Amino acid sequence: MMSLRLTSLLAGLAVLVAAAPVTEPTGYRMEDYRAPTSQTLSGARVVTTSEAHALWAEHRAAFIDVLPQPPRPPDLPPSTLWRPRPRLDIPGSIWLPDTGYGALAPAMETYFAQNLNTTSAGDRARILVFYCLQNCWMSWNAAKRAMTLGYSNVIWYPDGTDGWAAQGFPLELRAPEPRPSATE
Repeated sequence: MMSLRLTSLLAGLAVLVAAAPVTEPTGYRMEDYRAPTSQTLSGARVVTTSEAHALWAEHRAAFIDVLPQPPRPPDLPPSTLWRPRPRLDIPGSIWLPDTGYGALAPAMETYFAQNLNTTSAGDRARILVFYCLQNCWMSWNAAKRAMTLGYSNVIWYPDGTDGWAAQGFPLELRAPEPRPSATE
């Protein structure tokens, strides 16, 4: 009987913890990137899937995916063919992999800044929508980073391609923008 009560109590606590809102960090999220996210990003607008779709359908924004690109497994023999999992993405978006980590190498910071400049045609008021997957801090970090670079019309789409696909909106195969190597 005692173990049944304890189990019920623990289950109730788990529900409360899972339902508790996630606090927005003051800096970048530095770990546990695949975890429930805050529902806010100070200085940015947060949109739902239907709002993101409206922006996309009206061609009013540039969509930027920051999902990491899986590296070739280090223990894979060089002669073995390796095919990373294909990325299905919001049509017309650009993919800037690995730019959503809390800390970026200088080469990746430059890669991010240069690609944002190209995507926005140098217009720091251009609407930029950042996303990756649901429950992923990478897009939150990237949107925050864009604001520190002076972009004033930053939108964070926290449901990413998971939310997009769940609504039956179109996806297309995406290749990442050429990026610096991990050693640069």
